[in-house]
Amino acid sequence: MKNSLFTFVVLLTLFACKNETKSTETKAETKSTITKKEIKAPSDVIPFMDKWKILLGDGTKSEDLVGFQKDDFFYVETENETDWVVYKTPNSGITSKTSSNTRTELGEKKHWIPEEGGKLTGTLKVKHVSTTGDATKSSAFSVVVGQIHSDEGHENEPLKIYYKKFPGHTKGSVFWNYEINTKGDNAGRWDYSTAVWGNDFSIVGEDATTAPNEPVDGIALDEEFSYEVNVYKGIMYLTFTSEGHETVTFTKSLIKTDFPTKASIPQQIIDSYSSRRKVSEEREIAYAGEINYFKQGAYNQANVKTGSKIYEGDIAKQYENGSYTEVWFKTATVGEATAPNK
Repeated sequence: MKNSLFTFVVLLTLFACKNETKSTETKAETKSTITKKEIKAPSDVIPFMDKWKILLGDGTKSEDLVGFQKDDFFYVETENETDWVVYKTPNSGITSKTSSNTRTELGEKKHWIPEEGGKLTGTLKVKHVSTTGDATKSSAFSVVVGQIHSDEGHENEPLKIYYKKFPGHTKGSVFWNYEINTKGDNAGRWDYSTAVWGNDFSIVGEDATTAPNEPVDGIALDEEFSYEVNVYKGIMYLTFTSEGHETVTFTKSLIKTDFPTKASIPQQIIDSYSSRRKVSEEREIAYAGEINYFKQGAYNQANVKTGSKIYEGDIAKQYENGSYTEVWFKTATVGEATAPNK
């Protein structure tokens, strides 16, 4: 009888331990599952990441962005139950060999000529631009949030979409620049700027510490806006939308120049560039037949040349003291061009 009772107690103890182990394992598995679900990568939010590579503001590069993220540069934030992909970069870091501006920016893997075209869209808000800089410098306090970049010839940029806000202003400006595909050498290259909401690139302060008037129809930090870039049969169609603002559209040929002669160079360019250096005309066929690709993210235009503080390149100090840019994207697409709406 005693043996039977002893055996029963042993079996009961083993059964209880087994159940406790299973319970502990189940809790651990549940906790692990929750953790995995809570930690999202940018590719979980915007699933086109397999079509891109990236350069981060600290020089990190990756060509495999599915599941890729990096704290303080490229990650996901959730706000009001909406997930956003964050692109953040300091005023000074490690950048590409052809630029002095740091970036946390996607570069499209697929390349195309304007006659083939392509389409890029994005819905975003700018959370921060550098709070330090020289108000007379056109690039100060600004970030590029979308681009078309050439990959041959002069490697100029037929499109850069900017957001810019001066310190002390509530509203900033959205504008786009077209950089000519310079005839001859590239010493006389220039950007022609067109305002979307607010001012264009050429509007600067009277001196280093005095901003121009605040734009009455501008876009504030944390205010959503969207853009669509549709290059169809060599023509670039741009559409900008934002709740509470007028929808604005533009059409620009990428295969036939608007600036073939000295006389056709806009007055904006004469005023902005001619006192500093020569300005050239554009080649007749502009970017026709030349390889291009899209870029998207946060291409910081503030650097030491624009009077921006860089704290000897210390990224943590730049983040602590407002010397950085941060852009959040909610949705974005990239793909084939589509026939424009008539």
